[in-house]
Amino acid sequence: MDSAEYERKIAHRFAAFDQDGSGYIDRADFNAAAARLLTEFGTTARCDKGQALYSGAEAFWQGMAGIADVDGDQRVTREEFVGGAVKRLRDSPERFAEIARPFLRAAIAVAAADGSDDGRASVADVERALRVLGAGDEVAGIAAQSLDTDQDGTIAESDVVAAFSVYFTVIEPDK
Repeated sequence: MDSAEYERKIAHRFAAFDQDGSGYIDRADFNAAAARLLTEFGTTARCDKGQALYSGAEAFWQGMAGIADVDGDQRVTREEFVGGAVKRLRDSPERFAEIARPFLRAAIAVAAADGSDDGRASVADVERALRVLGAGDEVAGIAAQSLDTDQDGTIAESDVVAAFSVYFTVIEPDK
């Protein structure tokens, strides 16, 4: 895949992070995603799982800003995102996914309707979380099913983190 095509794919992901459509990614976008997950799953921000999710969102934001906020203004523009993400992905897609791990771990814990804290959530709960984070119904369903790699009806944190890095290598159709 050539560099221009790769950058186009990465740029397509920008909209998923820009939760408020402001044209840039900032801390508020990560906090908004956390707040929507907590609301959807009836979890309070003050409980341990809520605090872990907000801490994970902050860590994710800090990681994103660290690799992409070139001018240090605490906002990541589309151009900064493309440049920062492309550089990091070329180095190692798995390392890029690691900046999301604390958020993903906490999101799984919030989504686990059974209240377990074993790093797993049901396929249905992960599908629900994906919808809350902006995935369409069909995409959320397909994605959640594909994350259940051992077909036991649950999705593990390791599968979600691995899928996060793969997400950046999937070619999106032009719109």
